[in-house]
Amino acid sequence: MLYTTQDDNKASLLMINVGQFNNVMVIKEVPFGVYLDGGSYGEILLPKKFVPQGTKINDTLDVFIYFDSEDKIIATTQRPRVKLGECACLKVIDVNRVGAFLDWGLDKDLLVPKPEQHRPFEKDKSYIVYVKQDNIGRLIASSKLDYHLDKSPINVKPGDEVNLLIADTTPLGRKVIVNNSYWGLIHANDIFQTLSYGNRIKGYIKTIREDGKLDIVLRKIGQDNIRDFTQRLLVELHKRGGFLPLHHKSSSQDIQRVFNESKKSFKSAIGQLYKQKAIVIESDGIRLPAK
Repeated sequence: MLYTTQDDNKASLLMINVGQFNNVMVIKEVPFGVYLDGGSYGEILLPKKFVPQGTKINDTLDVFIYFDSEDKIIATTQRPRVKLGECACLKVIDVNRVGAFLDWGLDKDLLVPKPEQHRPFEKDKSYIVYVKQDNIGRLIASSKLDYHLDKSPINVKPGDEVNLLIADTTPLGRKVIVNNSYWGLIHANDIFQTLSYGNRIKGYIKTIREDGKLDIVLRKIGQDNIRDFTQRLLVELHKRGGFLPLHHKSSSQDIQRVFNESKKSFKSAIGQLYKQKAIVIESDGIRLPAK
């Protein structure tokens, strides 16, 4: 929303984004809080319990703006776990005939209307949802993710670091939501650590397939990963007094337990370190060379 005011004959432009954090000015103090300049939304109340100590008129506050349980626009300094246009894994705290209510960190719970549930929600369980607005601007959530995630990943390319939200397990591997926008897949043979539903981690674009779907890996691709891994190996060696009971004949499970890496990556890393004379390979492990 755009709003123009006149201040000393100078025009200023104010944009209020519902479902996001906004920097807005305090324009009025009242016994139950302060009112903020909400542009074309008019005055927006920040209740007293959320007003930072020492706040005065003309101060600018960073607040989250949404519609309360009475459908009135309101501000808060609380930090929600998810904003408009984002995905998150949230716990159900109540279910009724209207829908399910999720804990998202604000006083007002986040509603998932029944038609927006991919299957009936159950109390105390957690689900991945996408936050959107209903037809009158209220924030609601939907677990019908295919309707809201983009089919064409135009803002990423192979090698990019991305934010991942861990979703369901499939026969091929683990589905993830990439940058709140796209579906991706971590193939089973690229998984070397525990991935829990709803957790957020970093990853990297491996390939963009012809159908627009993304293949994801959890480590940098190619030599970038090996360079990082060699440094981690050296750090681990120093932490363990200069010796590590792993070598090129160690099992994949032993390597994964220590480094969350594949045996192939481990062998490449110790090969580079050996060529650089940074380690000594022994029959029972690798060691830092004697000084």
